[in-house]
Amino acid sequence: MTINLFQTPEYRALMQEHIERTIGYLFEKNQEFAIACDIKHIDFQPQLPSDILEAFKDTVLFVLSGYTFETAKLEDGYFSFEAGFGSENFGSVVTLPLLAIKQLFVGENPIVLNLAHPALKPKATEMNSMEALLRNPENKRLLKKKKP
Repeated sequence: MTINLFQTPEYRALMQEHIERTIGYLFEKNQEFAIACDIKHIDFQPQLPSDILEAFKDTVLFVLSGYTFETAKLEDGYFSFEAGFGSENFGSVVTLPLLAIKQLFVGENPIVLNLAHPALKPKATEMNSMEALLRNPENKRLLKKKKP
């Protein structure tokens, strides 16, 4: 069985730390930069209008400069910043997991290349109707007891 080394928990942790430390270093040096990201992992608050959102490809490039750079922050494995979109400069807070950043650029120079993907969030386990019924202690009395 072939293992994809770039999707192992160890490699993901390594890349996340590398991205976090690189962005931290750029913050310390007050250096503006750009990031290329997977759009499917990005959260916009408030949600962007559909005409703007539909214009994005699978990978989107954000240039962090000026106000956008000033609002950027790292927090608990996530990167966020405020940005304006479209001709009306629709304002939204952009939040994404660090591993959604595929490339990081200073000027035209790519300084980080990330092949890891954010780990998939485990789906909530579905329970059958009996399990749901038994979660409520009051419902346990409804069960018939076996006779010896």
